[in-house]
Parts: sequence; structure tokens; C-alpha cells
Amino acid sequence: MNSSNLTRKDLAEAIASRLGYPQSSCADIVDSFLDTMKQALLEGESIKLVHYGTFTIRDKSPRRGRNPRTGESITIKERQTVNFRPSKKLREQINAAA
Repeated sequence: MNSSNLTRKDLAEAIASRLGYPQSSCADIVDSFLDTMKQALLEGESIKLVHYGTFTIRDKSPRRGRNPRTGESITIKERQTVNFRPSKKLREQINAAA
């Protein structure tokens, strides 16, 4: 696997090698999982993966900002973003590895 990015293909390959299923079937599983997550977020639901973390939709208010290239002051529009909050267990594992 590439150390800088984990791709859908990498996930499918990892599942295929671990479970022994064909890689095309594993790619379908990964795509189905990600599509289900995306649909839940689009419907405003949060996604909780035990021992991993929670994905939620967060509303961000409009605010003043500036264009870094020109220095011009602009208004950044109101928007929604996906927020991820890692579980305590995941945070502990990451900090122990560091």
C-alpha cells in the first residue's frame, strides 16, 4: 500500500487478501460501503463506527476571509462540512504509536 494515501483499490486488495474473495467482489463491497456512508450523510444522519469514530454533518456560519493571492477581503458562504471525531480507543492507539 502507498504510505501517503489509502485508496479504494488498496482497501479492496486488503479485503481480498485477508478474506480470499475475488478482488472485483471486494471492490464492489468497498464501493457499497462508501455509497451507504455517503447516502447517510446526505440524509443528515451521523455514522458511528465503534472503536473507530463518528462522522457527522456540521453547519458552518458565513464569515469574513481574504483571498491569500490578492489580499482582497471576501465573505465565505454558509456551508456544511463532514466532521470526523475519532473514538477514545483510536486516539489512544495513534498516540501510542507516535
